[in-house]
Amino acid sequence: MKQLGDYIRNIADFPQPGIQFKDITPLVRQPDMLRQVTRQLVEPFRQKDITAVAGMEARGFIFGTLCALELDVGFVPLRKPGKLPYDVQSIAYQLEYGTAELEIHNDALAHGDRVLLVDDLIATGGTARASCELIRQLGAEVAGIAFVIELDSLKGREQLRDYEVHSLLHY
Repeated sequence: MKQLGDYIRNIADFPQPGIQFKDITPLVRQPDMLRQVTRQLVEPFRQKDITAVAGMEARGFIFGTLCALELDVGFVPLRKPGKLPYDVQSIAYQLEYGTAELEIHNDALAHGDRVLLVDDLIATGGTARASCELIRQLGAEVAGIAFVIELDSLKGREQLRDYEVHSLLHY
């Protein structure tokens, strides 16, 4: 089987000039690789009593849902503003190339839930840090954070010092 990195495509200047986008679509096209990635993402957290997996829009939905199935727990979507139909908590945060906002349903997590946060990539860490804050606002605990890809030069992990962070690929 090919190495995981062989399924990541680089797209120059997307979504804006100077950004080297890591495209995971070749990876998600391969069921064997999806299975392998899912198992590797959750492995360090199997004994952490995870009660839910949360994922950020949009690619976090792909990997987060698969991880939730692997751990036999539910999935909680963290969405862009105006996409959730019920009462929400929201948080604004900085991206490496702008600002953004995430929302979560107020009843998505219960006090004491232990959540594994999953996304495809960590860059500056702003989205992950904001997601952790949303989870904590609902009284839940972030038991760990898993990424398929980490862009080491952007030092996003520094934003997440209080959490156990697991990344499969480092660029």
